[in-house]
Amino acid sequence: MTIAITTPRGHVGSHVLRTLVAAGVRPRLLMRDPALLDPRWRDHVEVVRCDQDDGDAVLAATRGVEALLWISPSVPDADPVAAHARLGGHAARAVTENGIGRTVFLSSVGAEKRHGAGEIDGLARTEEALDASGAPVLHLRAGYFFSNLAMDLDGLREGVLRTAMALDRPMPWVDPRDIAEVAAARLLAPWTVGGVQAVHGPRDLTFAEVAEVLTGVLGRPVRTADDDVRAGLREVGLGEAQIEAIVGMSAGLREGFVAEQPRTLVTTTPSPLEGWAAAHLGPLR
Repeated sequence: MTIAITTPRGHVGSHVLRTLVAAGVRPRLLMRDPALLDPRWRDHVEVVRCDQDDGDAVLAATRGVEALLWISPSVPDADPVAAHARLGGHAARAVTENGIGRTVFLSSVGAEKRHGAGEIDGLARTEEALDASGAPVLHLRAGYFFSNLAMDLDGLREGVLRTAMALDRPMPWVDPRDIAEVAAARLLAPWTVGGVQAVHGPRDLTFAEVAEVLTGVLGRPVRTADDDVRAGLREVGLGEAQIEAIVGMSAGLREGFVAEQPRTLVTTTPSPLEGWAAAHLGPLR
């Protein structure tokens, strides 16, 4: 079978790549710059130059594909929601015109709101575009990535976990590797009916509880801070639409939000935050 995957160097895509190769599949990698691929993978994959923001390139790169993993990358755009929606349109066109048998789309918890969740609204637009194709599509609505903690290493070095989220509201946290395992399993197995599958990680955590975990792993106190995120983003030069897309993800899930799919045996994945933090934040000790 031919399985195409996007963002093969990302937190999720890189693990999907490794799993598919281990399963004996030679995946087709869609990459904006193939030169960035680790040379060790060259004998195990097919690489196609493809900018996901180029609809014709996406269509050409996915011809003959049986299964597709679509992960919408960050696009330097004044309106991130519109950018995700535009890329989602390219994916839906490719799925339709190339008759792709099954597509796994990495969405997010919160996309079920459809509106009012910042940048996640762009993933909701992608869900809608793919569903309108009429093809079998599975949306993986993942929780908050453990790897997001690595986006503010300077803050953690100072013993501060900054967030715009409510500090005492539990939410699903998940290891990107666990998301990749679910995605790879669904890409490898034949199915004809899609839908939604949540990926909630091992347990819901508040930011205060995450700070406690990091305190234990790092061996020094880590406190939470509900900072003025907008001011900080303006300082680094982001525009208002970009700022609202980022802050809106937190604000949209702050009060009263309940995920469409509850935590069950199927939506729970095993990897704990403690193990991820020890492996990836160890240099901060």
